[in-house]
Formats: sequence, C-alpha cells, structure tokens
Amino acid sequence: MSSYADRLHALREQLKRDRLDGFVVPLTDEHMSEYVGAYAQRLAWLTGFQGSAGSAVVLSSEAAIFTDGRYTLQVRQQVSADDWQYVPVPQVSIAGWLGEHAPEGGRIGYDPWLHTRAWVEEARKALAEKGAELVAVDTNPVDSVWPDRPAPSDSTLRVQDDAAAGRTSAAKRAEIAEWLSARKADAVVLSALDSIAWAFNVRGDDVSHTPVALAYAIVNADGTADLFVAPEKITDAIRQHLGNAIRVHDRAAFAPALKGFAGKRVAADPERAVAAIFDSLDAGGAKILGLRDPVVLAKALKNPAEIAGHKAAQARDGAALVRFLKWFEETAPAGGLTEMSAADKLREFRDQTGVLKDLSFDTISATGPNGAIPHYKVTDESSLPIELGQLYLVDSGGQYADGTTDVTRVMPVGEPSPEMKDRFTRVLKGHIGIATTIFPDGTTGAQLDSFARAPLWEVGLDFGHGTGHGVGAYLSVHEGPQRIAQPFYPGGQSLEPLRAGMFLSNEPGYYKAGEYGIRIENLVLIVEAEIAGAEQPMLTFETLTFAPIERRLIDPALLTPKELQWVNAYHARVLEVVGPQLGEEERQWLEAKVAPIG
Repeated sequence: MSSYADRLHALREQLKRDRLDGFVVPLTDEHMSEYVGAYAQRLAWLTGFQGSAGSAVVLSSEAAIFTDGRYTLQVRQQVSADDWQYVPVPQVSIAGWLGEHAPEGGRIGYDPWLHTRAWVEEARKALAEKGAELVAVDTNPVDSVWPDRPAPSDSTLRVQDDAAAGRTSAAKRAEIAEWLSARKADAVVLSALDSIAWAFNVRGDDVSHTPVALAYAIVNADGTADLFVAPEKITDAIRQHLGNAIRVHDRAAFAPALKGFAGKRVAADPERAVAAIFDSLDAGGAKILGLRDPVVLAKALKNPAEIAGHKAAQARDGAALVRFLKWFEETAPAGGLTEMSAADKLREFRDQTGVLKDLSFDTISATGPNGAIPHYKVTDESSLPIELGQLYLVDSGGQYADGTTDVTRVMPVGEPSPEMKDRFTRVLKGHIGIATTIFPDGTTGAQLDSFARAPLWEVGLDFGHGTGHGVGAYLSVHEGPQRIAQPFYPGGQSLEPLRAGMFLSNEPGYYKAGEYGIRIENLVLIVEAEIAGAEQPMLTFETLTFAPIERRLIDPALLTPKELQWVNAYHARVLEVVGPQLGEEERQWLEAKVAPIG
C-alpha cells in the first residue's frame, strides 16, 4: 500500500467487515517475545514505528500509539501525528485509554494469541464500565489487509552442543520434572522461545538477531516432553539430538493438545503464556497453576561452561570493537562517513572473526541528535552524516556460539565541548558506581539503580531507561528476570533478587534532546565478594566487556582517586585481554588509548 495512512484506512474497512469498532495491535508474537520475526511485525507495518516495544489501538474515528519514555522522540519521528495520538506508558494504560475512548456499546477486537490473560481481564473490565465489549478474533484483521506479509521462517533447528550448553537437555528436563513434582503438577507449558531453546539445547534462525526457533513445548512430570514445531524445521541431526524422550509434533497440534489435560494440574506462566493458551487449557478441563516458567531463573543462573564461553566471546568481540574504534577515530574527522556506513564497517570487523553467527540486535549507530534517542535504529532514510563537533554513539553486539555480547561506546568527532566532557564523566562515575558496588545476597536491581544516577542527579540530570538488563548465553540479548532499574521503569520486573551467576548490563547514560547522547555499557557477571570478617554472603560484579573508554571525553578532575584507579585498572585489563589479538599498529593505538590517566 502506498502510505501508512492507506494501511490505517484499510484496517478500518476490515474492522467494519468484521463488525468491530476497534482493534488492539501489540508489538509481540504468540510467544510474548520482545523481538519478533518479520511475519509478526504488525505494528511496524501499520504505523511505521521501528522501536522494540509499543502497542496501538485503532478505533473508527481515532487511533493511538502507546510507547514508553525510551521512544518519546523516536515515535514522533516515525509515526504521523496526522493519524495517530502519542500516548505515554506506563502513565496511561491501554485498558484505561480504551475505557475512556471506546464507543458506548462498542466491540473492540483483540488477538488472544498476542496478549496475556491479565491484560485481557484488565481491558475487559475497563470496557465493561463503558458498556463496551472485548471480542477475541479468530483471524487477525491486520493480517487480512497486509498483502505482502512475510511467511514465518522455515529455517531448520540447530543443535547447541552440550559442551557449550554446560548441561544436557535430559538433565535440564529432569530438573523441571523435580520442580513439577514439588508442586504436585503433571506438566508445564513452555511458550517463551528462549526457554524452549535452553531446555532442549537447540537454536534457530526464526527471529532476527535472536537464535531461537518458533516452537511450543510441554514438559511432563516424568521428564519426557512434547515439542510442537513445523515438520520442515526438524532434521535427522535434531531428531537424534532430541532422542526418544521428546515427542515431536506439528506446531498446529499445540492448541488441540492443550485440551487433553482434563483433570490434570498444568503450570503455565501468566507473564509469558498468551491468553489463548489459558483458554485452551480451561476448555479442556485442566487445573491451571499460574506459575513462573521454571526455565526463567535456571537459564539466568549461568553455569561454568556458559561463563567460560561468554568470556571467550567477549575477548573476541572486544578485539573487533577496538579495530573499529581505531578505524573510526582515524576516518571520521575527514568526513564522508554516515551512521549506516559506520554500522556496516563495525559488522565487517565482527565478520572478520570468522565465527560471528549474527548481530545480537540492530546496531544503534547514532550521531548528534540521533544519539539522544536511546533505542534509535538507523535506516537508509534516517542515516545522518557524521560531522565534526558531534558525539558518535554506537551500541552493538554479536551472537557467537559461545556467547552473546552487548557494548556501548561514545567517540567524539573532533574536539568535544566542556559540557560533553562533564556529562560523559558523570555517566562514567555512575558506571563505576555499579561496577564496584558490593551488596548483600538477595539485593534487587531496584536497590542498586540509584548508584548509577547519583552523579547526574547532583546537577539535576537523569536518564529515562533502566541501568541494566539480563543477557542470555547465545540467546536473547535481553533476558530476565534480573534487571537494574527503578521499579516503575518500563522493560519488566526489577524486584528480582540478584544472584551469583547472572549476567547483566551496566549502561547508564545521558541524552540531550536534539544534540547528543551518551551511554557507557559493559556486561558484568554477579560473583561472590570475598570480604574478611563478613557476617553474611555478599556479592559484587565482575566486568566482562573489554574495550577502551574514550579518554578525550573524561574530565579527570571530576573523578575521585578510587574512580581514577578503577579506570586505570580497567584499561590495563583491556590491554591484557585484547592486546594479544591485535597487530602491531593496532596494539600501539590501544596502548595509547589505555595509558594511565592522571
């Protein structure tokens, strides 16, 4: 269709044919994924919004798009104000907005494979107060008017070697069976794609940048399992890997199978399993236990093999990033670079490792005002030239069979202003505050978050996103349940107790709208802190990412002696880890970059 306005009009015409007065369009898939395959990019197709979190509501005479503070600038750049209202979340909920804007007695449609049961109940209650009705659809009306909608990926599954996984699938399923037994449950439904990939030691190519396969699974109390996946995705190697204890079914058989648990106790995750799963279990007479997917925490607690693999991936990725930073510093001042060409060059350096599987997300390659958009996604249309006087922010990562990386660095093009150096150094102080903190076992990410913000708060500044997210082991670059964030910040729960073995990002930032953005991101591992005389178990962070922090942006006068010591020790470790992988000229450049400060 020729324009997004045409697409909105086409959807409204379809809603008339379906006897609906409105429809809700979330940015997710039938697995409640954050990152989704091209076939499920309904929100982007309808509105033009390219962010990774958002929803829309289309009524007959008005339409609204709901995004959080990370996308305040981006949504206004990508979605037309002529057709869409911009609604902030969590300040305004979709259900609350519907309760105010839906027509009296109206029928508002939703796809039960794209929403949680809690959302359905909330929206139904809000609409009922208006005398309106929430209606489940059998066919998503967006799909009916999307003429060139991509088909779901038909890529085959791949085996994740037990050596890299650290544990066999049989051992993982036995642990799930013990979890079921403790709860007197007969089975658990796994619908989150990364949970299935982890539990069965498989990977796939069905979602860009996230090595998962479109599948569902049911794990039984005896340790056997049923895996529901398109038949063409199963190879002989996968069948041999899965073994006789895992029965393979067509993906289409999943919903009918849920109706076969009459009188059985079946666990399903209210946050990760869609409403349609609960509806099917209910219809079959199952006794539903609304419990968190048992894989979520087990997957977050990395075993020694996963930790060793991640460190190897980080060292390799760090060398690629150092080569890029050297190239950028030498090339950018002469002009001719764009955000897109810089991102392509960084991909080239990672490809040169010979083992890159994919990027771990779309590279955030942002200069000047685009840097002030925390989750900016460069496109051919948005790509700006990189010019003197600007800050260039690059947030990127790689997917390797042994680990998933995510790192952000900022480079000045020419001489940075005193304000830029001040803001950068305050962000660095916050980064160090997280990196060096020692905290009791059981502390939550919400309790630590202010350590990253205090240096900005001192001068009346802040940043509008969480400080840290979990990271998978050759899985999703965003993984729960652990986070470092204020409890009310978007992106998920931040009240999960932090435990040894979890990966997290450490990424405070500062964003000056229309001018520049700053973020310093390393990945960290939670480890036990060895403290003589400690009266309780204490934890701290081990930094895993190794790349220089741009010294031209650091104002040493703002750093305490301990902070300066941290920077110098970190840079010495960068040289130790990355230096041996570099050529002579690259190593000399790095040595200058990490020379002691102050």
